[in-house]
Amino acid sequence: MSHYPAFRIHQDESGHHAGIETLTTPEPGADEVLIRLAYSSVNYKDALAGTGRGKILRTFPLVGGIDAAGQVVRSNDPAFQPGDAVIVTGRGLSFDHDGGYAGYLCVPGDWVVPMPAGLDVRSAMILGTAGFTAAIAVHRMLANDQHPDLGPILVNGASGGVGSIAVAIFARLGFEVVAISGKPEHADWLKGLGASRILGRDALADARRPLEKAQWGGAVDNVGGEMLAQLTRTIVPGGNIAAIGLAGGPELVTTVMPFILRGIGLLGCNSGETPRALRHRLWQHLASDWQPPDLEALVSATIGLDGLADTFEQMLAGQTHGRILVRLED
Repeated sequence: MSHYPAFRIHQDESGHHAGIETLTTPEPGADEVLIRLAYSSVNYKDALAGTGRGKILRTFPLVGGIDAAGQVVRSNDPAFQPGDAVIVTGRGLSFDHDGGYAGYLCVPGDWVVPMPAGLDVRSAMILGTAGFTAAIAVHRMLANDQHPDLGPILVNGASGGVGSIAVAIFARLGFEVVAISGKPEHADWLKGLGASRILGRDALADARRPLEKAQWGGAVDNVGGEMLAQLTRTIVPGGNIAAIGLAGGPELVTTVMPFILRGIGLLGCNSGETPRALRHRLWQHLASDWQPPDLEALVSATIGLDGLADTFEQMLAGQTHGRILVRLED
């Protein structure tokens, strides 16, 4: 019987605590797949769960990590064979099921995505949930007739994982991209990813009236709250906003006027419960025509399980950018 390390999160009579523990390798049940993990990543949701500052986990204790990539070891699902490279993101990981911060992961086969040509276990986790969420935003906006002629795409929270990948994908697809970031030290990096201009965090602060000058063809909103309200007032007729984050708060105080008079779309993006067929299709896009030209440019750090706690604190303090990989191989 083999054992493996895992970053496990507890909430009990002594409060929240988390750290590396040794677990016993599970046997896959009916229709399940056992995966030897190679890489995971750190997302904002992981930092909230790992520190206990967000009510992310439904049950305790659980292994953290909403992203995972590795090779199948044993499979009771005929769609997968030992040796297959695979991806698992979202679904129940680090919510009501053990996640990807571990040596092994056992999950239902229908959670598993075969590694598409054009990606490997490392590059898939450079993208991870952040890239997959950006892909949902692109998919929903394109499906609602977003096109470059409407004008530039504004991406806020642009130095984060979702934001930076959204910048890169939209730029690759021929859109002008304008980034909003409160981290001017990363301006050149964002321009390297494809942003034509970088605006400060207060760029829309004066957009208070129900309708302001329409200047953005569309937007990817990673912030929510007042900034999302400001975006609704400044999108051109027929443009769309992909709503992804709520770091600026969950409330939205605006009017129906942009939606009625300008016909803008507010499109919600939920990466965790994307239907299987669409999940596979979006990963195919990320492996090919939507893949950022320089994936390595998105990586700001690679850590082990022992670096998670410090990284969570840094992320919640706004001291990280881009994508942080978690290497799980020996």
